[in-house]
Amino acid sequence: MHPSFRTYLHLCRALQGKEKALGPEHTSTLQTVNNLGILYRDQGKLVEAEQMYQRALQGYEKALGPDHTSTLNTVNNLGVLYKNQGKLVEAEQMYQRALQGYETALGPEHTSTLDIVNNLGNLYKTTSR
Repeated sequence: MHPSFRTYLHLCRALQGKEKALGPEHTSTLQTVNNLGILYRDQGKLVEAEQMYQRALQGYEKALGPDHTSTLNTVNNLGVLYKNQGKLVEAEQMYQRALQGYETALGPEHTSTLDIVNNLGNLYKTTSR
């Protein structure tokens, strides 16, 4: 069995169990949803990845608020996905949102904030800005 398929099976099993035990909007469930989005993105299943990220984002916003670091992590993941899809305006919007949130939550010199600065820089390099 291919390792990524094994990972997929484990994530699906974990998601089903967490949805049953904790509910679909529990933060632990949402983390698994986000992880499935990452796996789908890595597999090139971009539509499925976006669906998972959007589900996680909506859940995190409701459970934790728009500026929580778990929410912002998913916002960044959407930015990466949009950049990979060539949706550069949407990618920039996600990166800008994540950057503002991380600067507020963690400060401008935190490594998570600087990762977003790096993502924005790479995006601007792609668009010659």
